Parts: sequence; structure tokens; C-alpha cells
Amino acid sequence: MLAMDLRLITQALRHRAELARHDTWTPAQIAALSHGRVETLRWMAVERSRFYAAAHAGAEHAPLAALPLISKSDLMANFDAAVTAPGITHTQVQQRLVELATTRADPGRPWSRRWWVAGTAGTTGEPAVLAWDRSEWAWVLASYARAIAWAGVPSGPGHRLRTAFVSTTVPTHQSAVVGASLRSPLVRTLRLDARAPVDELVPQLGTFRPDVLVGYASVLRLLAQEQSAGRLAIAPVAVMSASEVLSAPSAAMMQTAWGRAPFDVYAATETAGIASSCPRGQRHLYEDLVVAESVDDDGVAVPDGEAGSPLAGTVLFARTVPLIRYVLSDRVTISKHRCGCGLPYRVLQEIGGRAEDTLRHSTGEPLHVEALRSVVESAPITTWRARTDGRTVHVTVVPMGRPFDPTGLTDGLRDRLRELGRRDFDVVVHVAASLERTPTGKAPTLDASAGSSGSAG
Repeated sequence: MLAMDLRLITQALRHRAELARHDTWTPAQIAALSHGRVETLRWMAVERSRFYAAAHAGAEHAPLAALPLISKSDLMANFDAAVTAPGITHTQVQQRLVELATTRADPGRPWSRRWWVAGTAGTTGEPAVLAWDRSEWAWVLASYARAIAWAGVPSGPGHRLRTAFVSTTVPTHQSAVVGASLRSPLVRTLRLDARAPVDELVPQLGTFRPDVLVGYASVLRLLAQEQSAGRLAIAPVAVMSASEVLSAPSAAMMQTAWGRAPFDVYAATETAGIASSCPRGQRHLYEDLVVAESVDDDGVAVPDGEAGSPLAGTVLFARTVPLIRYVLSDRVTISKHRCGCGLPYRVLQEIGGRAEDTLRHSTGEPLHVEALRSVVESAPITTWRARTDGRTVHVTVVPMGRPFDPTGLTDGLRDRLRELGRRDFDVVVHVAASLERTPTGKAPTLDASAGSSGSAG
């Protein structure tokens, strides 16, 4: 087992060194590399996957942008035909995930000595299951290591990093598999459940004293409040927000608490890292790992500088389960402009949350929950959630722990709705002692009881 771990880490370090070299290239060199790897991936997928052979029939020489979008439901329904490795089935991968969840087996240990597996949380509907071979999994590890390197965190034999993850301890979640795969004397890790009470998280973090603090934006916001109040005293070299939208008010709270701006990491289970922040605070796309297209529902590219949904991701290192124009339902904006930091990759200007996080008026007109985030998170609250009965937006907030008058927030939200031209909606703010997180510890902003459209019905 130890030898297998060393092999994996060695391969991940080689991949990471390759990515570091790419950081010094020109945009034209990155584009050429990406194009070549897309062509190799497409050829392999058509040759080895019955699903892609059928999906791309007649389009073998068409540009990537002309290929069909592949939804999660399509891929999962055709998993056994999509996979390129003989002997792997959807049922087998699901069984392995159940085994990990029920026996608490080591998620870092490869299944059948060959495959690493993980599943999505299913927050947008049906969960997805994925499998990676050793080379692919090493690329996954390298993609997350890149985010830490861009944050300026020193690494290597002379640096014994302490990294704390405040997210999920579910062993089938990709972050848990990554953490288990990276066990090393050089990297001490602490994994905490974001669902735990803050008075349990604070002493554990205080004792561990992390150099790198990684967590969901909502829990980092809570910990920043604890730090500013003097109940938490840690001094991380880098604070990294992942898996939830990081708003400007929340980022400002973290900078006040720890004296440095947080780094935003944009990733998905299926793709691993997609983008992360440079020292100037700009999110750069990992264009040498994932081709990220902001498109409309028909798969047509949205102009840079404009918001699009979904995001179509093509994972350049995916071989076991090829992902070509795979749909992620996020609303994203790719910038027209380059960053002055010197990295050759395009800038991901905005991440606007999932398209499903939509409130609908009784007339059917949609309102995306993200339009309210900056106003709500400017208030002294920890977490929040929104729903609608068709005419009124109900926003439930959990205050920071002191008496909270919702009048100011209510007025601010009404002003925001007027700015958006949504005078058809009224707004009511409710105060709660707590809001339940998902099984993986996330804090959704759309009330699940409101249904996928956000209508209470």
C-alpha cells in the first residue's frame, strides 16, 4: 500500500511540474496544447466508447463547439456504454461507493488496485458516479495542488504543511478521496465536518493551527466571524474557499479576520479543478486541463463578458469516463480581458451559482437567488436561505449571535428587487436560530422545500 501511495504522489508531482511549466507559456501555446489534447481525447472516445461513437457519429471532423452537449442524466443512463475500461459498470462503482460509506473503508485505497471512485452530492438531481485510473487521479491531485501553489503556499521537503479542511467527512466525496490519497509525513491534515457546531470547530482549529485553511464559503464566513470576535486565533498562510459561491462581502470579512484575501477555487467532482485565484485575485481557467465553454441551452457559445449557462466542460485528461462538452449547470461569465499577473489563461470573471437556484413568480418570471446574495451577505448573518410563494420572496437568516433587526435587510432587498425591475415581488425576512446544512455540509441558498423552481406552490 505504501509503495502504491508513493507511486501516485510521484506521478502527481510530475504532473504538477508540467502544469507549472505551462504557467510560463503564452496563450497561443496553451491554445495549441489544448487543441491537440482535445483531438486525442475525441479520437480515443469514439474508438473505445460506444456512447461517444454514437453521440459523435458524422461529426468526427467537426469543431468541438459543434458537438452535442452531454448531460449528467445522459451520461449516467449510458455509463456502461460510455466507459472505456472493460469490466467497469455503473452498478459496480455504486457498490464500491456504498461500501466506502457503510464500512468507512479507506477512500484513498484504489478499488481493485486500479481505480479511484467518487460520487457527486446530487444537489441538482441525480448524483453522478465517476472512476479514474492512476494517471487520471494523479492529474486530479495535481489540479488541486495548482490552486495551493497559485496561492503562494510554500511546499516541498522543507515545508511540513498543516492543512485543515472544513467541508465534509463523507468518504465518497471527492475531497475526502483526495485527502486520503495525499497522506504523507510532509502534509498534516485535519478534516472537519462543516455541519459540526462552531464551538466544536474552533478549539480543534486552534489546536491544529493550520497553515492552509480550506472550506466552503459559508463556513469560512462563520469562522471569520469567530476570528474577528477573538474566539478563534489562527494565522493561516492561505485561506481557500471552494464549492460555494464566494461573495464580495464574505471575502471582505475573511480578509479582515486573517489579514489576507481568500483564494477562490472553482471545481467539480467530474472535472476536478476548473479555475482558481492568482495573487491578484483573478480566477484563471485551467485551460491545459479543462476546456470550459460558457454556452446557452443549445450549446452555442456566449460572448466573453456575458453570463452564460450552462458551462460545457471537456476534461483533457479523462480517459476512463470521457467527458466531452459535459454540462455543469453553473452560470458563469468569462472575461473579455486578460489579467496582468502573467499567467497565460483566460479569466473567469464571475461564478453566478447554479441555474436551478431560481425563484419563480406566479407569472412564471424567474429570479435567480444569486441576485440577492451580495445584499444578504452584507448583513450581520451567518447563513441564509430563500424561497417564494409566487408573489413574495421569503429570506430566512441566521444572525451572528446578537439581536438582529431585519428592517435594514428587508429595505435593502426591496431596493435590490427594484434595481432588477422586479416590483412584482415583495420580500419578507425571517430570523431563525439555525438552518440545516446538506449531508455534505453545504449551505444551500434555495430552500429545497420550494422545489426546483423555487415556487412554494
